[in-house]
Amino acid sequence: MTKKYSCEVDCANCASKIENEIKKLDGIEDCNISFMTLKCKIKYDDNTNIEDLENKISKIFKKVDSDSSFNNI
Repeated sequence: MTKKYSCEVDCANCASKIENEIKKLDGIEDCNISFMTLKCKIKYDDNTNIEDLENKISKIFKKVDSDSSFNNI
């Protein structure tokens, strides 16, 4: 399953760091963050608890860039 989100990051470097951290999570097949459009597309494995992963992803955004945000569209 693929879901799209809106996000805010201060720079392309932060977006890249966040993307790489998200890809390391169990249950994530792929992640793409567009700094230019402030959109995030995440492909989840089947039978994954998406709500739990969304919480983890939100924490990754804050850890890498405290001013960033991650939201459902």
